[in-house]
Amino acid sequence: MDYGKAIKIVRTIAGLQQKDLAELTGVDASLISLFEKGKRRPGLSTLEKITKTLDVPQHLFTLLAAEPEDLKGTSAEDVQRASESLARILLTNAQKPRKSRTTRRSRKKAA
Repeated sequence: MDYGKAIKIVRTIAGLQQKDLAELTGVDASLISLFEKGKRRPGLSTLEKITKTLDVPQHLFTLLAAEPEDLKGTSAEDVQRASESLARILLTNAQKPRKSRTTRRSRKKAA
């Protein structure tokens, strides 16, 4: 399983930077970077925080993290059905309006 790949894909579709995801989940941005680079593996509680924050069911997030060897023994029909579900959820979430984020720099200018 490559959870770092899944984090990066879903985070990018959600339009978030690593620091944004870090703020929303309470997970350090450097740790998110390490997950995405494959240098660390997230624990179950961290995965739960990330999937809840990104509004992606854990079982579909796990499918996104799956490598070809992880799917051996799974029927093509099951993989197709799960893939379609995942695509629907990701596309729905990508179309949700995002709250406007102010950068630190623009907040300093406003002060």
